[in-house]
Amino acid sequence: MSTTDQGLQAPGPGSDWKEVQASPDFVQLRHRLRTFVFPMTVLFLAWYLVYVLLAAYAPKFMATKLAGNFNVGLLIGLLQFVSTFLITWLYVRYANRKLDPVADKIRGEVEGEKLQTVEGVGE
Repeated sequence: MSTTDQGLQAPGPGSDWKEVQASPDFVQLRHRLRTFVFPMTVLFLAWYLVYVLLAAYAPKFMATKLAGNFNVGLLIGLLQFVSTFLITWLYVRYANRKLDPVADKIRGEVEGEKLQTVEGVGE
């Protein structure tokens, strides 16, 4: 059971997690994350669904040979892997530019306030 399940809070001014969650920076972070994740998820699932539907309902098209035994179905299947790596690369790039600076700012504010409280107790 975590401390949030028990209703316990860490000491100090940064301990009100509902306040942190309601802060403009956190709202912005959540909005930026959702702006990337939800459309990309829909796009990838649609792309995968097209692949499955083509395999189920257009087997002759999928069996069209491109070079030797290499056919359209194999090409689209391999492109599924390529698109997964592409999405991962795009997400890392997006997170580094748009998410991490805001997350670091929030973390610094929360941890900085906790450190000030801990330092003040020892004096």
